Amino acid sequence: MDLLFVSGLILCIYILGWIYKRENLPSENLEKLSIYGMIGILAGARLGHCLFYEPSYYLSHPLEMILPITFPPDGRIKFIGYQGLASHGGVLGLLIALYFYSRKTKHPMIDTIDLIGVVSGLSFGFIRLGNFMNSEIIGIPTTKPWGVIFERVDDLPRHPTQLYEAISYFIIFTIMMILYKKMRDRLKNGFFFGLASVLFFTARIMIEFVKENQVGFENGMAFNMGQLLSLPYIVVGIGFIIYGLWKTKKLSARQQV
Repeated sequence: MDLLFVSGLILCIYILGWIYKRENLPSENLEKLSIYGMIGILAGARLGHCLFYEPSYYLSHPLEMILPITFPPDGRIKFIGYQGLASHGGVLGLLIALYFYSRKTKHPMIDTIDLIGVVSGLSFGFIRLGNFMNSEIIGIPTTKPWGVIFERVDDLPRHPTQLYEAISYFIIFTIMMILYKKMRDRLKNGFFFGLASVLFFTARIMIEFVKENQVGFENGMAFNMGQLLSLPYIVVGIGFIIYGLWKTKKLSARQQV
């Protein structure tokens, strides 16, 4: 999991390096972006899981939010690693980190999130491949011929929802790269971030229907927590798409006068 997570980030940084050259942005800014982004994603994903999915437990054990340990009743400290990262929290943490990055570098945040939107599907896809290798975030049982048995869980063939998401994210990444290469002069001012948000979280909502709930309280819900948390990102994404198209058209008309 860790290897795939890091590999995805490294590939994103490599592609962002090409984008930064194309946009004539300082290379030292990319180093800052990598640091800010890594901290924001990890902190946001961890806190997102703790507060979105298991708030009662972690608010009673706040140290376990930030430390990879637990305190069993016998009084001994047990190392368990970070069990639980939420992509919705990771995105929110990234946006907060990008705000501070933009203040530090004077690179407009709306432009920064656009560039992140172009490449982020690659990182998300690698994370889901890691989940697949670790038998995490599994699907519901299925009789489909492509069902996968996760031996760490049980002997039932299940939807490989991690692969569904990974493939979806890689397709979205391809779409974003094609649009960036061919239409960058017309698609700016938050359009790429908005489109990425809509596509990512729409895919997430659809795939959640064949995914096992992550925590018990979701069992009685018509829509699980992952789906509910995806809706605001879709709404915000639509807003950014509309704003980006309007703003770019307005600036283009002003330049032609």
